[in-house]
Amino acid sequence: MSILQFISDFFRDSAHWHGQTGIPHRLLEHLQYSFMALGIAAGIALPVGLITGHTGRGGNALALIATAARALPSYGLLVLMFFWLGIGLTPVMIPLVALAVPPILVNSYEAMRTVEPSPVDAARGMGMGPVAVLFQVELPVALPLILSGLRSAAIQVVSTTAIAATVSLGGLGRFVVDGLYQRNYEIVVGGATLIAGLALAMIALFWLVGRLAVSPGVRGGR
Repeated sequence: MSILQFISDFFRDSAHWHGQTGIPHRLLEHLQYSFMALGIAAGIALPVGLITGHTGRGGNALALIATAARALPSYGLLVLMFFWLGIGLTPVMIPLVALAVPPILVNSYEAMRTVEPSPVDAARGMGMGPVAVLFQVELPVALPLILSGLRSAAIQVVSTTAIAATVSLGGLGRFVVDGLYQRNYEIVVGGATLIAGLALAMIALFWLVGRLAVSPGVRGGR
């Protein structure tokens, strides 16, 4: 049987669309875990990246932290946290947040560092304070690169959240894990297709956010 046939059979089976084990419920669980991890990572990495980029201090330390976080294996960290903390959401959030922090951190730092100095100097010359310069001049110009970091983090988190199913949580990874256990490859392929589709949806979502949030003048220059 071909992969396309597996996908077709999976989505045509009405049993996969209802109840606690259905696609809508598993999709909501997957989005809940993903957005929670992305929100925590953004809450940690964005302020640090913006401040270090704005001041130009701490760039080397930031690069070292980001490189170390990127080297952490997500599944290995999940297993370690599972044995340390037990079953729950926290052991899943830790590797997902560690995965999402580096792209947000590095991109927000680089975004602030690449802002042209002339509009910043002009704003200061007009009497704008440091906070006003940061939020009204630097941040709007840096926004496309910041969104690029958030988009990379979101794609990685959505694709990796499937590991939550290996420690008895839900999400779309449940289809993959349960399908492998039952040797039902229709469910495995269906679950993998849903995860890939969700990652593509993240790309479309951030493209739309970029079109709505980024000034046309800044967007046209990129």
